[in-house]
Amino acid sequence: MDKVSAIQRFASVCSRCGAWGIMRPMERTLLPEKRPLRGHKHLVPDLLAPGLDLVFCGTAPSPASYAARAYYANPGNAFWATLHAVGLTPERLTPQRYPELLGWRIGLTDLNKTEYGSDHELSAHAMDARSLHAKLRKYRPAAVAFTSKNAASLGLGRKAPAYGRQAETLEGVAVFVLASPSGRARSFWTLEPWRTTAAFVLERRQQRERQA
Repeated sequence: MDKVSAIQRFASVCSRCGAWGIMRPMERTLLPEKRPLRGHKHLVPDLLAPGLDLVFCGTAPSPASYAARAYYANPGNAFWATLHAVGLTPERLTPQRYPELLGWRIGLTDLNKTEYGSDHELSAHAMDARSLHAKLRKYRPAAVAFTSKNAASLGLGRKAPAYGRQAETLEGVAVFVLASPSGRARSFWTLEPWRTTAAFVLERRQQRERQA
């Protein structure tokens, strides 16, 4: 095995275990470019359909999510545990089971569909808020929840949005801003906006049950 192949294998292991930071900068330069070739498909496909109660929107996949081709795949990310804790899923799903969220009328997307990495590593021009707005117009979910303040700021086009439900809508869709579930943002963590978002979804579920 040559040096580049060995480092790429090491990077894959680091991504899966959440230890990406232990790679030396020189080793990272030997990895493939973060920006795929033109015409490359989404690194992690959108999970969208008409009639959803909620769509979660982040900035971009982490290295771990890119390696796993699954949303919020870093072991230190609290996304899947939080969905279960607030009652949006009946059990804690693994990242690889993310397509099952459609069964609970929940979707997933990112602002940046062509790069992976931490927010400071991503290209500003690849944060495609216009594409997000077009998806909301096409699929018409009841709500969109940004999984960090940075994602919300980019998606809404304004700085420092508060946590929780926003006064304005986005393309006619209710908007929630959540505390980031990333392990790197643990000092800013609060479950309250996630509970508020879950209450919105659970109320819609109860309304459908009453009408059935």
